[in-house]
Amino acid sequence: MTIASGKGVVALTPKKSAAGKSGSPRGGKSDGREEQQRPEWVLGRNPAMARVARSIERAAEVGCTVLILGETGCGKEILARLLHRSGPRASRPFVPVNCGALSSTLAESQLFGHEKGAFTGADGKAIGIFRAAEGGVVFLDEIGEMPADLQTKLLRVLQQREVHPVGATQPVPIDVQVVAATNRDLQTEVMKGTFREDLYFRLNMIELRTPPLRERPEDIPEFVDFFAQQYARSYRVEAWQPSPETLAEFSAFDWPGNVRQLSHVIEQAYVLQMDPQLPPRSRPRVAAVEEPEELLSTDGKLPFVDLNMLRKCAVKQALEMTRGHKSRAAKLLGVHPNTMTRIIAEIGDDAPLS
Repeated sequence: MTIASGKGVVALTPKKSAAGKSGSPRGGKSDGREEQQRPEWVLGRNPAMARVARSIERAAEVGCTVLILGETGCGKEILARLLHRSGPRASRPFVPVNCGALSSTLAESQLFGHEKGAFTGADGKAIGIFRAAEGGVVFLDEIGEMPADLQTKLLRVLQQREVHPVGATQPVPIDVQVVAATNRDLQTEVMKGTFREDLYFRLNMIELRTPPLRERPEDIPEFVDFFAQQYARSYRVEAWQPSPETLAEFSAFDWPGNVRQLSHVIEQAYVLQMDPQLPPRSRPRVAAVEEPEELLSTDGKLPFVDLNMLRKCAVKQALEMTRGHKSRAAKLLGVHPNTMTRIIAEIGDDAPLS
């Protein structure tokens, strides 16, 4: 993998395989030159992301521990995978671990392995995650969720470059690069006493801070184009090309779910065979849509229980989401366009809701 910068856009492009080609999304044939030029991921124009790109190259080169910080949906695991594939460990395993999902009773065995008979149910040996990733990269996602007792053991692994399987009498040397990620403020967790200070310093030999998408609106057009092209290939349809006005609305939207949410919105549109629409809740700073006051409920309950009124409300909301496009609104509601036309005629598309 190479990190390329063209026209101010930091992008990552795939290396050519040994066979001289790269597979298409569904295994079809593709032009080798097109694959070579097609970006594998876009980091964007934002100066902070340019620094991240440089740090990825350096971290991959030296193999030191890396700490990736950022909100949910910013693409922290993607950055870890890009780091893995851009360095000398690319041919070795990449093993992701969700620290928040580790079993409280078996976490040590899951990470470091165990010997036969080490505990009840240990009918054989297990090498554990760290030894399974030998020569490669271990990605510790949600590192802020790791229990305190495991933090101590992980610190020893990082310091000594060895693991001690459960039930073993001798430690086992390992050669892995550790990349950790979290959406928590670990410095605050250190002050609260929930995260070890020495482990924090050991992990962030190189720290990558990924800004939320709302702080890098200049990158949104690049992501829109990237996902539009990506899903067009996956679903074998023509790529969506937004108008300048639509692109401005997308760029002005806050995207609380960050890049993951933007990707979902565009893919969902391909599935529904309609143009991508901004999420109905929390509209952008431009072209905002006011919700009728009578539809809001402080206790979370429906504003009324009359089925005809609920149907009218659903139809109006679908039309708002699709900006009056009846066929697309029908897809959202799961009805035939002819049925949609009949429902609108029955309820009156300009009738009051109450």
